[in-house]
Amino acid sequence: MTSKEKLDIARQLIKLGVDVIEAGFPAASKDDFEAVKAIAEDGYVPVICGLSRCNEKDIRTAWDAVKYAKRPRIHTFIATSPIHMKYKLRKSKEEVVEIARSMVSFARSLGCEDVEFSPEDAGRSDREFLYQILEEVIKAGATTLNIPDTVGINLPSEFGQLIADIKANTPGIENVIISTHCQNDLGLSTANTLAGAYSGARQVEVTINGIGERAGNASLEEVVMAIKCRGEHVLGGLYTGINTKHITMASKMVEDYSGLQVQPHKAIVGANAFAHESGIHQDGMLKHKGTYEIISPEDIGLERANEAGIVLGKLRYHSTYRTSLSEFIYCPTQYLMGLSCSIELFVWAQFRYIEGLTY
Repeated sequence: MTSKEKLDIARQLIKLGVDVIEAGFPAASKDDFEAVKAIAEDGYVPVICGLSRCNEKDIRTAWDAVKYAKRPRIHTFIATSPIHMKYKLRKSKEEVVEIARSMVSFARSLGCEDVEFSPEDAGRSDREFLYQILEEVIKAGATTLNIPDTVGINLPSEFGQLIADIKANTPGIENVIISTHCQNDLGLSTANTLAGAYSGARQVEVTINGIGERAGNASLEEVVMAIKCRGEHVLGGLYTGINTKHITMASKMVEDYSGLQVQPHKAIVGANAFAHESGIHQDGMLKHKGTYEIISPEDIGLERANEAGIVLGKLRYHSTYRTSLSEFIYCPTQYLMGLSCSIELFVWAQFRYIEGLTY
């Protein structure tokens, strides 16, 4: 993707109302550096974040890319699970703590007042060690603590408890924001993200269409609409500031320019998400849309192909033929019209939400 294309993505994320855009990994390539720099210099209100490993070269490169943003952030990470420390890093716990502490301090010394830290593979890390390393990076100046389930191994009850335990046992935690980062290896990234939010996280890392490493990441559209549907009644009053009417456009941009096709039955944004073929369902939809839809397609910026979302198929109910056939012709091209935007595969869209306050 070109820098201009990535800038177009950032503009679409602004329309959605995301609070933080993790625009890339500046040290990974010159193209990524230029893209992050272009987004940072465009003058947007959201926090513009650059990702880096816990070393001075990466952190300095990330800062060079984002320092002209109105609200710059550096996000640095190091692995904390036994398997990662032993086989990947080949370092002791003490060495990992010192690297994390010193690199967060180094990021702050460059003039960056907003530093996010992630203990990679937190889902498989020792709890007491997590409390220790998180306490040290808070002392060093970290402002956001992102807790990753890097390999998607946690169940929702486990991940929710992890966030609750960190909140209860980490000294200084009241001075920072807790964030979540959930992978989808077991198909639980959305559920885990919601569990983390319910337990006290106030930032979540998500991607459009759930794209990402291996099986992907928590999907922005799924997390947002779950909170919109159930936040007030089930999730303790949580809500987001996301403008959901821009979800469909963002989804189609990502699909078009990443080349990763959205499966037809994908929740919220799949082509069949609001299509009804079963005759019993069609009959209900003709009588009242709430019988089989908990979300209105208009809520996500999607215009129906017909009034009730009916498609013709072998499961149709004979009474639906009483309505003009032409009204119910399903035209999948509706989802592609008018899209000429560009998309970058690994641009992160993050949003924050807090009880009684959206910011």
